[in-house]
Amino acid sequence: MAEQTIALEESWKAALATEFDSSYMLQLKAFLLTQREDGKRIFPKGSEYFRALDLTPLADVKVVILGQDPYHGFGQAHGLCFSVRPGVRIPPSLVNIYKELQTDLGIAPAKHGFLEHWARQGVLLLNSVLTVEESRAASHQGQGWEKFTDAVIRKVNDDCDSVVFMLWGSYAQRKAAFVDTSRHLVLKSVHPSPLSAHNGFFGSRHFSKANAFLEAHGRTPIDWTLPANPEAV
Repeated sequence: MAEQTIALEESWKAALATEFDSSYMLQLKAFLLTQREDGKRIFPKGSEYFRALDLTPLADVKVVILGQDPYHGFGQAHGLCFSVRPGVRIPPSLVNIYKELQTDLGIAPAKHGFLEHWARQGVLLLNSVLTVEESRAASHQGQGWEKFTDAVIRKVNDDCDSVVFMLWGSYAQRKAAFVDTSRHLVLKSVHPSPLSAHNGFFGSRHFSKANAFLEAHGRTPIDWTLPANPEAV
């Protein structure tokens, strides 16, 4: 993992220095090296493990959206939760996110699933686990990533003011249960997956609520409209 820390965005590199030096991260690095030596294909590629942090510096975080694992299909994952590369079929949960955006803010669904435009505005699109083996969902759970991303969330909670946490599903709600609701806005709903979206994600209006909170606290709201050409981000 040392090669990724060199390129990591500077504010996160400083904030998480003790995590990278910890025994669990050294064990995680050894696990990933062994996986590669065994010929396993790991997603996303190494330079994108920390893409969410690279695109959204600590001081710029306005919204946190938590996912669980990267997509495990070839060519999908690129380091941002719910997001896929340009040209990749939009996953079902993201289709539902777009539907709610349209209901909430009147934004027509994008023709692609590339969410870097959000990340560059301060939306931290963070998975709990940052790597996965191809075609094996949840294959890297319990190897140390969860401790690392807990530390990321804690840094946002402690060092930032007036952040919106969108916690979709019980997993995300448990993971961020310690967030200080006297300083931040915590929005909760079921997960946007097709299995649960109709049980409270649709109609939750989290996007307009997030922007109203940001504006009320003197912060620029998020432009949730994605560019028609994802390569132009």
